[in-house]
Amino acid sequence: MENPIDFVKRPIAIVGMGMSGEAARRLLLRSRVKGPDLITFDDKSGMANYSDPEKMLRERSPKTLVVSPGYPLSKEWIQEFREQGGSVTSELALALHFLTSERLVCVTGSVGKSTTVSLLEAGLKSFSPASFVGGNIGRPLADYVSDLLERKRDKAPWVVLELSSYQLENCGELRCDFSAITYLTGNHLDRYPSREAYYETKWSLVKRTDKAVVLNENGGDLRGFAKGRKENAEILWTDQSDEELASYELNDAKLLGAHNQDNLAVAVKIAREAGWPQSVFQAMKEFPGLPHRMENLGMRQKVLFVNDSKATTIESVKTAALGIYEQMDKKSHLILLLGGRDKNLPWADLSALKKIQKLKPVFFGECGSMAMAKSGLAGEIFPSLKEALDAIHSYVRTGDTVLLSPGGTSLDEFKSFEERGRFFSESVRKAYP
Repeated sequence: MENPIDFVKRPIAIVGMGMSGEAARRLLLRSRVKGPDLITFDDKSGMANYSDPEKMLRERSPKTLVVSPGYPLSKEWIQEFREQGGSVTSELALALHFLTSERLVCVTGSVGKSTTVSLLEAGLKSFSPASFVGGNIGRPLADYVSDLLERKRDKAPWVVLELSSYQLENCGELRCDFSAITYLTGNHLDRYPSREAYYETKWSLVKRTDKAVVLNENGGDLRGFAKGRKENAEILWTDQSDEELASYELNDAKLLGAHNQDNLAVAVKIAREAGWPQSVFQAMKEFPGLPHRMENLGMRQKVLFVNDSKATTIESVKTAALGIYEQMDKKSHLILLLGGRDKNLPWADLSALKKIQKLKPVFFGECGSMAMAKSGLAGEIFPSLKEALDAIHSYVRTGDTVLLSPGGTSLDEFKSFEERGRFFSESVRKAYP
């Protein structure tokens, strides 16, 4: 049986042994890459064969690096490897070589991409449960391919992938039938030299699309960035006010927040273009939202709690806070938990939240003091999320909303935004049974 990746030069070194790296390793082993031809590397000692890149290069002389998305291609040793004729690829790029009849939908964006992909997944489950949804959310594409090769699943009629900018930097021969960009705003500016460079990476998905691209009319900087650009794919704009979608009554959806109405419109537009059946639209409307992304924890002792731990951009914080404020009683307070670890974010942009008259900012964590100073929002500061939560119990009142939408990453206190979100949710349930 022909091996679609026989062309990949060996030895092959996998760089970064997280979820993507492990999926690449599994696929390479399944593709008969073994023994001295397969090397693993991770900066963290004990995670792989090597943690010193110079030692790995000297002792094993790999011809190809399979670089995980979280490992910057700008690393000096990777740049030198390329300059000396070495090949650099990724788990995603390898997996794409195995796709045959699958129709591919790809979604990217600074915020909103996970929700949009999950809406598409909800729609697919209503008529094509054998389809695969993954990428930056859920399982890597290489796991789908390995399952297929090992006869653990049937071939997917549709493959829907969430793609981060990191994945788009190194995605090989990616071509998709349909794609979407949900939003553009500054993010990961610790990895990119400018917003322009970051936006160009996101926009590269449009150039890799064969049929239609759906763009969010309310997508932050997206409208301005797209102005004057002409691509081969048909470009379609949409948002919650799209008259073509009025018959679907999307305002009846379970998702919280006006921005999620836009994400729903993007998902519905893709489904229409792809020719999916009517059943998908009700399935999308029934989707309740993802954990830690504007997750409605419900009214607890007449106070609404919302877990938006995933919000690690300033734009997503603004969107969450303003969206919640639009839906709440203006006589009640919005208690906004902000903080964590900074990643060179434009905290000053939070000054836009001063229009919320009953806003009570509460800052916490490593960047709490800096976030308060740069945002110009007056509030209390606490060393940790726990201490912040303990403090707000004394003044939260009936009708108020408590929103965890931190802006900063979780890595000052927690292993992940999921762990931070679980801590918040569990703390709320204990304090407000």
